[in-house]
Amino acid sequence: MKRIALGVQYDGAAFAGWQSQPHGNTVQDELERALREFTRTPVQTVVAGRTDRGVHGLGQVVHFDTELDRVDISWVRGPNAFLPKTIGVQWAKPMPDDFHARFSAFERTYYYVLYVSPVRSPMLTTRAGWVHTPLDVDAMRSAAEHLIGEHDFSAFRSSQCQSKTPFKHLYRIDVKRQGNFVHFRFRANAFLHHMVRNVMGCLIEIGSGRRPAAWMADVLASRSRDCAAPTFMPDGLYLAQVGYPEQFGVPDPATGSVPWSSIWTEQPET
Repeated sequence: MKRIALGVQYDGAAFAGWQSQPHGNTVQDELERALREFTRTPVQTVVAGRTDRGVHGLGQVVHFDTELDRVDISWVRGPNAFLPKTIGVQWAKPMPDDFHARFSAFERTYYYVLYVSPVRSPMLTTRAGWVHTPLDVDAMRSAAEHLIGEHDFSAFRSSQCQSKTPFKHLYRIDVKRQGNFVHFRFRANAFLHHMVRNVMGCLIEIGSGRRPAAWMADVLASRSRDCAAPTFMPDGLYLAQVGYPEQFGVPDPATGSVPWSSIWTEQPET
């Protein structure tokens, strides 16, 4: 058996999340159907991170095992021929048997794109979150500092979360303004279910002036979901990258496919 890893992008607005469900219409269902059509054999995928309904994938990674021998580009073009336009395999790479899309990963990075305007834009529906009030970016940055490090993130955990522990190590949160947009980047060893969206809800409360920056520390210390803000919308959330040990040679994600991704390589911050 050969182990193949794939880099996958998808528009999450079109699907009921990643994980396979009885009624279908998930990214996993569509990808496995396309692989089955291409290989004429059943294929079961393992994913790095199970995204929710409406959450997008820029740098999702999956693996599967197969007895078939194909060149790398065939594992890209073959499934893509059977996938809807809202899902695309970006790269394929043979992996050693000890590679695991989920358990070999040591960090994940999410982006959140937020549109700030008195009125919503139909051109950004499903692609960006939206708030109609001005936001204090400096206050949000100050609030985010309270979350950096290893903590019990129970206050930002959904009731459906299946993680064995609420302790996660959040390495950094970056916040940048670009015109009418505010961009967020979250990097951690792993995330709880709805963790980024629940943190976003609190950051927006603080950025809008309804809460002080120090409130974030109080929410974290409470370890109670009832003390945090409501879960923010999924529309602007993107799984951007999954980090693996260098020995596996996992390709960088094709984040350049979204025009705003260059903000994380531009200087200075504003």
